[in-house]
Amino acid sequence: MAHRPMPDSTLSTLISSDGQHLAVQDWLPERGAAVRGMVLLVHGLGEHAGRYDAVAQQLNAWGFAVRGYDQYGHGESGGMPGALPADNRLLGDLAEVVDDTRQRMAPDVPLILLGHSLGGLVAARFVSLQMRPVEALVLSSPALDAGMNAFQKLLVAMLPRLLPDLRVGNGLNPVFLSHDPQVVRAYQSDRLVHDRISARLARFIAEAGPATQAAAAGWNVPTLLLYAGDDHLVSPEGSRRFAAAAPDRVLRSRCFEAMYHEIFNEPDAAQVFATLRQWLDLRF
Repeated sequence: MAHRPMPDSTLSTLISSDGQHLAVQDWLPERGAAVRGMVLLVHGLGEHAGRYDAVAQQLNAWGFAVRGYDQYGHGESGGMPGALPADNRLLGDLAEVVDDTRQRMAPDVPLILLGHSLGGLVAARFVSLQMRPVEALVLSSPALDAGMNAFQKLLVAMLPRLLPDLRVGNGLNPVFLSHDPQVVRAYQSDRLVHDRISARLARFIAEAGPATQAAAAGWNVPTLLLYAGDDHLVSPEGSRRFAAAAPDRVLRSRCFEAMYHEIFNEPDAAQVFATLRQWLDLRF
């Protein structure tokens, strides 16, 4: 398998229980450095784990090991781009990656999920269902509310029953990823980025967001919620509702009002990283 070159990380393949391969990427702190925790990255719709190299290297500098993987139907993992063969496929894959990661970690090292956009929804739904224990959760512009209009909701209600594997354009406008034009150009020229979404994946997003919000009042995993106030790709209202309902003792949230969707890729991302570091330092 021809992986993208990432000189500061290692690439491998995890074979899932049904024989599909998941591309896995690991970033490790300097040899001999004490590992404060393992951060498991879950990427967004249409992209791949390799786009988080800068985030991973910053976490490495703070003493955290980092692992990311390409979700099913994304990057260099198995599956047609944007496909979803079963409703809970992405959740099951995350469980298998967590199990594999735990086996490779020292038992006293905490595991922190960090999910962005679709990955934030997958990670949050995973935690809400208590599929595996994790020590903490970080959400970056999670897709808790996809911002669908009435017509899109009607399509999502009907198409998965009729044509669950139909794949269409996801409608995401790359211009609204970041105010940094270099980020947008890199995304547009990335051979591993695609714009496909299946009817079944659209239904997962439409249903998992409200279900996760409904679970917020009983949240018991320490969580940092970071989201963009000027998000044109998912609705920030989903994050606001989640933050209002979740207990203050486990949730800290911050809205970056002027930012676009990819808050870690914005020109003033230093304040996002500073918020993340402060929260991690308090806990690990």
